[in-house]
Amino acid sequence: MVSEGYGQDNTVRSYVTVFNIYSKVKKVIYTHEGLLEAPNWSPDGTYLLVNSLGKLYRLPISGGQLELVNTGNVNRINNDHGISSDGSQYVISAGQIYILPAEGGQPRQVTEKEPSYFHGWSRDDKTVVYCAERNGNYDIYSISVEGGQERRLTADKAFDDGPDYSPDGKWIYFQSDRKGSMDIWRIPVSIADPETEAEQMTSDAYEDWFPHPSPDGKWLVFLSYEEGTKGHPANQNVGLRMMSLTKDHLEKKEITEVGALLGGQGTINVPSWSPDSKFFAYVSYSLK
Repeated sequence: MVSEGYGQDNTVRSYVTVFNIYSKVKKVIYTHEGLLEAPNWSPDGTYLLVNSLGKLYRLPISGGQLELVNTGNVNRINNDHGISSDGSQYVISAGQIYILPAEGGQPRQVTEKEPSYFHGWSRDDKTVVYCAERNGNYDIYSISVEGGQERRLTADKAFDDGPDYSPDGKWIYFQSDRKGSMDIWRIPVSIADPETEAEQMTSDAYEDWFPHPSPDGKWLVFLSYEEGTKGHPANQNVGLRMMSLTKDHLEKKEITEVGALLGGQGTINVPSWSPDSKFFAYVSYSLK
């Protein structure tokens, strides 16, 4: 969801980090004297897409400096953005959801209602899923990249947020507090009323946010706050955790601790897996 307080740039130092899920080695590839958020890993594996102070930037994986992306007259871009599977288009959130060419240019508005916060792009690049507040309730919606009528996917009175597609397009993972605490859930895409088949994926004492399946469909990474944390605030003691999605492990829903850090809002709001599923990117912070 929306990153508030764009004037916070001078209060934090940001560490853009990549984590190897097999060697368990993490590497800081860029340190920024200010606020950077929400890395997307490009499909060609060469750069990350991040946001800062309402603007969008590319950051080379191999090292280098931030490159500003031209987003026309759309500003106050938040940390809900993404890249199409062929790398040719970006999606951004700034009250509404917009799509623009990856080389930059004037964005095209997709949604008609606000607020709408992008979170996932289907593998065929035809549909995006997002969190939206309608009539006082936050639910999961989808819409064609060409715009038109949005489809409501959840209608529970709980707070639903953070949807992301499985790579086979069969599931949408999201977080919800419909059972009291914030947990990871998933719904099937192919049925008329997907919420009737909602499946709870986590149920422990943590408050879990922003689930992202790996491109090979084997892993789910997500962010965990301490029990009782409300919302997804910044600069908290949080953990990154992973769950195996392979058939032999899925029923057990076994969770692996990846690491603890100072973060939360901005750490891993959007999909950040490398295209080969060996790494994911995230941002941690220190206070100045």
